[in-house]
Amino acid sequence: MVVINSIEKGIVIDHIKAGFGVKILDYLNIDASKGTVAFIMNATSNKYGRKDVIKLQNLDDIDLAALGLIDNQATVNIIEDHIIKKKIKLELPKTVTNVIKCKNPRCVTSVETNVPHVFHLIDEENKEYRCEYCDEIVTMNSK
Repeated sequence: MVVINSIEKGIVIDHIKAGFGVKILDYLNIDASKGTVAFIMNATSNKYGRKDVIKLQNLDDIDLAALGLIDNQATVNIIEDHIIKKKIKLELPKTVTNVIKCKNPRCVTSVETNVPHVFHLIDEENKEYRCEYCDEIVTMNSK
């Protein structure tokens, strides 16, 4: 049995849908040499049945802005002195930059490599985003 200790300072991303932890780690692009990363997959959850958990010791300068796009049921706990100082419930972001890529071949982002991919939320229930430049609509799957 592996024991994952509590962390003194850092971030715990909890209640991640089982299997989505890998997507979150990929998005965060964490430099593990700056701190400790614990990734728990498919753990038992009273609330959701199964969940993933990510613990980031001494890593608190990460961009959490688009995590709600990946999994808006997850919670982010900011830890200081082994205590949860702040709990953040993720939501779908209103605007995301360079997270969703526009697939429209006529979009300026397909031609100009330095143009950021900017999408705006247009339908929260269906998780639909619209490209700022060409109005292409992308539906984010949560499966």
